[in-house]
Order: sequence, then C-alpha cells, then structure tokens
Amino acid sequence: MKKILKFLGLGLAVLIVAAVIAGFIANEPMPTQREGGTAADELARKMERAVNKTAWDQTRFVSWKFLSGTRYLWDKDKKAVLVEWGDNKVLLNTTDRTGLVYVNGQLVNDTEATQKLIDKAWSQFANDSFWLCAPMKAFDPGTSREIATNKAGEEGLLVHYSSGGVTPGDSYLWLLDDSGKPKAWQMWVNIIPVGGLQFSWEDWSGGTNGPQIAQQHDGKLLDVPIIDLTYPSYTDENSPLKALWE
Repeated sequence: MKKILKFLGLGLAVLIVAAVIAGFIANEPMPTQREGGTAADELARKMERAVNKTAWDQTRFVSWKFLSGTRYLWDKDKKAVLVEWGDNKVLLNTTDRTGLVYVNGQLVNDTEATQKLIDKAWSQFANDSFWLCAPMKAFDPGTSREIATNKAGEEGLLVHYSSGGVTPGDSYLWLLDDSGKPKAWQMWVNIIPVGGLQFSWEDWSGGTNGPQIAQQHDGKLLDVPIIDLTYPSYTDENSPLKALWE
C-alpha cells in the first residue's frame, strides 16, 4: 500500500510540474501593438450591443452556480447578493461590503468571524460574477480600451482595469466575431503568473431579446462553466435578501 501511495504521489507531482512547465511555455506577453481612442470605444460598444447590455441593465435578479459550487442570487437593482457555499450564507451589500452572515442557519454575531466571511463572499462574487457578465463591464469606472493584436496576429479589444474587483491592474483581450460577440478572451491577471491564457466564450443563453450570457468557458487546463443560470422574479417583499433592508 505504501508503495502504491508513493507511486500515486509521484505521479501527481509529475503532472503538476508538467502543467507548470506547459503554462510557462504558453506564456504570452501583453500585446504591444495597440491603439486607443474612438475606434476602441466603438468596438466596445459593438460588443455591448452584441450581448444585449440593454436587456442586462433591465434585469434585476440573476441566479447561478459557479465552478467552485458557490451559489449566487444577485439583486442588481439593490446592489446586493446572496452568496452560499458549504454551511455559509452571506447577504452582502456590494457597495460597502457589509452584510449579514449565517452559519448552519444561525446568525453570526461575532464581528471578526462575520467580517472574515463577508470578505470571502465579496472575493468570490467579484471573481465569479465577472465570468458571468464581463462583456457588460467594458466601460466600468477605472477601465481603458484599446484595439490590440495578439501573438497569433488576431485583432481584438483589450480592456484594462486599473481599479475595481479584487485584483486591480488586470487586462483582458476580447476576440470577437463579426457581430461583436465574444468568441474568447485572453487574460493577463495578477493572480496567474502565466500571461495570455485563453478561454472560450460559448453556449450563449438569452434567446433573441434577453441578455446574452456565455455559459461555457473552455481552456487548455481548465473549463469554467456557468451553471443553473436563471432570472428569478422576486419583489422587495419576498426577496431572500430582504433582511438587508428591513
């Protein structure tokens, strides 16, 4: 048994090392051939139209589950989100990062424990909601836009985030089809040492008139699905988040 475990451990270590080496071989610097100005902004507006940002802005509640298993119910109008993972449930105000925390159904009154779980909920939401609706955020505060060409010679829309989220300073190169709808993106983000990792944007939901949301993002080493995407119809009176404003 010890020999088997040793062999399995060695195999896992080899796979990890191989993945790291493959990642660094695939490392791509951020495009140096790029141009900002009106043309870049027009391309970003084209992307917004392709994903029906108008319908997204008119949508109040969005519910989904992320790859990690964390579940969300986002009230966009109230700027609040219900975040659930394991035995934890956090009702979070996204503007000031305050809220209510429950563990095993019981309200947590300890200030330090509450803040720790609120911080974790915010971090998860900031990341996971970006995978949900990043095409709608090309003009967020702190963004800049450029038309850029990657190493493969593909031209796209490079959006840089100097503020916001958990890791400001990240950049994303959108590769778009002729209509402006994203086909894929490449990312240069602080938490990943390999630059230019590419993930697809596909399996779009929303039909003809709804917000266009890509439910599948495939990468070379990892796939990132958006699971159980729905648009619930709540009011202030029956919202699961109402404890935040009662």
